[in-house]
Amino acid sequence: MAPSTERAKQWSLRGMHFGILAAFIAFSAFPFYWMLITTFKQTRDLLNPDHNPFVFHDPPTLEHLRILFMETQFGQWLLNTVFVGVMVVGITLMLAIPAGYSLARLTGRMGEQLGIGIFLTYLVPPTVLFIPLSRVVANLGLQDSLWSLVLVYPSFTVPFCTWLMMGFFKAIPRDLEEAAMIDGYSRIGAFFKVVIPISVAGILTVIIFTFTLVTQEFIYALTFITAASNFTVSVGVPTFLVRGDVYFWGSLMGACFIASVPIAFLYNFFLDRFIAGFTVGAIK
Repeated sequence: MAPSTERAKQWSLRGMHFGILAAFIAFSAFPFYWMLITTFKQTRDLLNPDHNPFVFHDPPTLEHLRILFMETQFGQWLLNTVFVGVMVVGITLMLAIPAGYSLARLTGRMGEQLGIGIFLTYLVPPTVLFIPLSRVVANLGLQDSLWSLVLVYPSFTVPFCTWLMMGFFKAIPRDLEEAAMIDGYSRIGAFFKVVIPISVAGILTVIIFTFTLVTQEFIYALTFITAASNFTVSVGVPTFLVRGDVYFWGSLMGACFIASVPIAFLYNFFLDRFIAGFTVGAIK
């Protein structure tokens, strides 16, 4: 094959790869672009059907952000979401890591069957569970409190994360722990000094997955919280920015953009470890 033909083939392959990559990036980034441009568009520009929705026809405005931060308690809702997310992540890690490790080290079919049973509890829909859980919350006197969400959310984060960590721990050879115990560590010491550092990818996956679930959860937050000051973002934004058939699209998109960008950065920053945690690809 002539050098010019080979070079043309390489350039065509590169062009094809670049085109596929550009299409994927455009597809992934489009929701963020749509939220961002809608946030700064004037209302008359948004509602005019003759205007191109992808460009500004009128000068950008900060009015939608003013409504979001000045006429709603959006800042407080963000703080509430972060507080609940951090607490639930901590509880989930404390329960899922030792439970997953114990199930992974159980011999025979018992560990696998228990793991499947725990995972199946994650598949129970919240619409079935929120009624009995509301009785639990009421009996504990946690109505209209963020602690009710801290209590309830681990009911669906712990099962999945336990199953996830169990699969990750199974991929870690037991020889590493046995070698650490021969060197003088106890089983608990080998767990913290050897197993935990190797399992960073799985732990990060649990943290990101749990925080994402807490951020987007709606049914429990709507059921257990009534005071506007205790709302999370997922409940406060649609409650106050959708009034009958009037949608404050600019403020809605601004709230969605502000709430989603940090999570998107978190996913991308730990992308390699996140994929390794879900595919158990860090250990061979």
